Amino acid sequence: MELIKLRMGKIKHKIAIISGKGGVGKSLVTVNLATGLAKNGRDGRVAIFDADLTGPCVPKMMGIKSEKLVAGPPGIFPAVGDEGVKVVSMALLLPSVESPVIWRGPLKMGAIRQFLGEVAWGPLDFLLVDLPPGTGDESLSVLQLLPEMDGVVIVTIPSEVSQEVVKKAVTFARKMNVPIFGIVENMSSLVCPHCGETINVFGEGGGEKIAQDMGMEFLGSIPIDPKISADSDEGTPFIIRHPDSPASKAFGEIIEKIEEKVKLS
Repeated sequence: MELIKLRMGKIKHKIAIISGKGGVGKSLVTVNLATGLAKNGRDGRVAIFDADLTGPCVPKMMGIKSEKLVAGPPGIFPAVGDEGVKVVSMALLLPSVESPVIWRGPLKMGAIRQFLGEVAWGPLDFLLVDLPPGTGDESLSVLQLLPEMDGVVIVTIPSEVSQEVVKKAVTFARKMNVPIFGIVENMSSLVCPHCGETINVFGEGGGEKIAQDMGMEFLGSIPIDPKISADSDEGTPFIIRHPDSPASKAFGEIIEKIEEKVKLS
């Protein structure tokens, strides 16, 4: 714990990105928020800890394909992606993309301790922790080991199923006494490229409704853009390649709210 405190003491702000269920684009949101924070004058001072040990995907989204984590005298060195964003992920330790991580709780807890305490994160303005879906071992371990977490951002989509499940994530964060910055609604709507009509593929207003029902701030909604998925597959954060798109502007507004919240925390 002392080594973790020493490492984390050099990081100004720590934010967890969580979701109640998989498939809502939480990692995609994490990657673009981190890249946007770095673009705002923080090159080399933003990092992502991909805490989804069994399903890590942040390195691929950041274009980090062949790098592996390397250890040196100060500790384990993170890989580096666009805008100098540092990345630490189990994916950077596995022999191949097909290699599974078949671990029970104690092994996961040990790995998270090692990542937090033995990685040479260096001085950072922001560490974003991309937690796995749900409220399992990894999420519990991270929030227990980092009691000084500034807050959590909860990612959902407009569907009713997601609204029901996200309440569990909210309750989890509150039971862990972690401030909730607010809810981000991903995949909010799609503008038809042919007629310009807005299509609510997964429903409408679900994220905003759950925020109101549970007394939280609604940070914003990110529209569907087919290029977001394509850019993630190619390893380029969407906001770098399409900075003027509606989705990138939505990310920018959410980032501004997060920056304002950490000033008050």
